[in-house]
Amino acid sequence: MTLLFICINLVWSLVGNLPSHQDKPVEPELRVSRTADFQVDGTGQSAAWEQAEWVMLPMQEGRVSYETKIKTLYSETGIYFLFQCEDQQLNATIEEDFGSLFREDVVEVFLRPDPSLPIYLEYELSPLNYELPLLIVNIDGKFSGWRPSGYGEGRKVVHATSVQGGERVSGAAITGWTGELFIPFQLLSPMVQGRPEPGTVWKANCYRIDYDQGYASWTWQRTTPGVRGSFHQMEKFGSLIFE
Repeated sequence: MTLLFICINLVWSLVGNLPSHQDKPVEPELRVSRTADFQVDGTGQSAAWEQAEWVMLPMQEGRVSYETKIKTLYSETGIYFLFQCEDQQLNATIEEDFGSLFREDVVEVFLRPDPSLPIYLEYELSPLNYELPLLIVNIDGKFSGWRPSGYGEGRKVVHATSVQGGERVSGAAITGWTGELFIPFQLLSPMVQGRPEPGTVWKANCYRIDYDQGYASWTWQRTTPGVRGSFHQMEKFGSLIFE
């Protein structure tokens, strides 16, 4: 019996000395598979999406519990994102590009290809298929955004949306909506010099805002709830790892 207790104590001693995973926080990451270029139509039905796994966006704040998830892929010429948003009402009235889309239902992608620079792309897409692309300069938490110059052929984001369970009109009762977009690498120049190689890492975050019951938000990597501009907390961005 004494020998048994000695063995048990020895095992517990060895286990107690093993490195704890809690001592080394896991770096949040999302692996991005490569694909051939395909057409964005706002439905997410392209066969290319079958090679990407859904990633859930946890709810950050609000009184609704809608499911929100994303997929991402990249090609020779750019990076694709697909959002699927459960919803009950389409709260979007802005019918122009470059409007303050974040004040209504919207999905957002933040891309920081070069973590050594305080510069990144913020891209917003409304369920009515209007966009807001901004180049953000963020120095010590003080940030400002500008429209990208030469935003035309070869540099313009390709985007489309669709709605489930209702019409794509302001105030409509719906069951969900889909946002699909393609960001060309040319738009990110000179931060990006051509297609990323396998193993390349970008910092990024993805968000959703909904206004069915007041303000609600979802984030891939959690920021500080209730803090204005918290989506711009660069230190909390996760990593996109290109395969």
